[in-house]
Amino acid sequence: MPAAHHTIMLERLAELADGGCDRLMLLMPPGSAKSTYASVVFPAWYLLTHPKARVISACHTDALAAHFGRRVRSLILRHGPARRDGLARDDRSAGRFSTRRGASYFGTGVRGPLIGQRADLIVIDDAIKTAAEAESAAARDALWDWYRAELTTRLTPGGKIVLVMSRWHEDDLAGRLLASGDNWQTLTMPALAEAGDPLRAEGAPLWPEWESAAALERKRQAVGPRAWAAMYQQAPRSEAEALFQTGRIGVLESEPHCRRVVRAWDLAATVASEGRDPDWTAGIKVGRTDSGGFVVLDIRRFRGGPHDVAEAIVQTAKLDGREVAIGLPQDPGQAGKQQVAWLTGLLAGFRVMAGPETGSKITRAGPAAAQVEAGNLSMVRGLWNRPFLDELRDFPGGRKDDQVDALARALAMLADAPARRLQLSIFGR
Repeated sequence: MPAAHHTIMLERLAELADGGCDRLMLLMPPGSAKSTYASVVFPAWYLLTHPKARVISACHTDALAAHFGRRVRSLILRHGPARRDGLARDDRSAGRFSTRRGASYFGTGVRGPLIGQRADLIVIDDAIKTAAEAESAAARDALWDWYRAELTTRLTPGGKIVLVMSRWHEDDLAGRLLASGDNWQTLTMPALAEAGDPLRAEGAPLWPEWESAAALERKRQAVGPRAWAAMYQQAPRSEAEALFQTGRIGVLESEPHCRRVVRAWDLAATVASEGRDPDWTAGIKVGRTDSGGFVVLDIRRFRGGPHDVAEAIVQTAKLDGREVAIGLPQDPGQAGKQQVAWLTGLLAGFRVMAGPETGSKITRAGPAAAQVEAGNLSMVRGLWNRPFLDELRDFPGGRKDDQVDALARALAMLADAPARRLQLSIFGR
């Protein structure tokens, strides 16, 4: 049964089909089943109730387009006979088919071929694939050019467009369309209701039967403030509003007592030279206090070749002491495994935790940014404070992010310590 937000979606889609508007934007968080209703149920109903209609469905990949097409096709097979309609016998493609009365469906990935196609209805769903793509100005420009120069030129006079998405960035496709001055009707349903919500009291979850307010709060802490504002609340922050609210990081004059301490590394192995600005190797030492807060105790940051990096990691480990766990990133492929095995061998007697990086840099940094925003991160005063704060403030648009990556790994090690204790690699006695 449709939930309340599904019902209002269907009402808005029916208004568009009846001519109440010709541009409709549906902005909702991931997991709200917006695609089920807007990209599956609605196109199937539209094809069966509008003979001769031509529908183009566009999303970020051909694979997703085929997935939606199979579901639309299945609904037409099930409900077409009751309306004296159904699929044309010669159409077996998942994403490209027609009905017996002449309506047609064409599914494609973004920037897929559209030559020869026309549409009375275009449904765009999840045109952005990843956070990294959303952060890329070049990728946003390419999507915008494709929308204007290729997709919309397929629209017949009086044709309609539906855009279905979760917001990613203030300059994403929805952001550009809203700023274009075109007459778009919008239905914005954030994960947690804000003032003036048409269905809910302020703070109420969008789909409580599926995800409670407590579960959403836990998710908010996990994804971080910037991703939460954009994808879940449909209110992306501008680049001027930094991911890391560095003004919330307190400065301590001396080291507090910490119940656990780790040092996490982000590795680079290129020597600086004239005309080159290589990445840095950075090792961040972070402790967790008795109250549960996090403290950055020290940062080592340098450039050098592979042997310089290895020697510095070993010497730093000796200075930190054996009670400080060491976190190492593992690059993909056999070379990454060999590098970690080599470094781990050099660190015999120390506790080493190694693992691959998963997700985009912004995704990995989100939990650390959430701790900063909550006021749970402080740092001991040192000469490294200013470069550290500058990099956090500029992320993700800054030139370097080695300290951000190392900080994200350190906090993950401390946060996951109880669950991951058995995965700790202990070498030597």
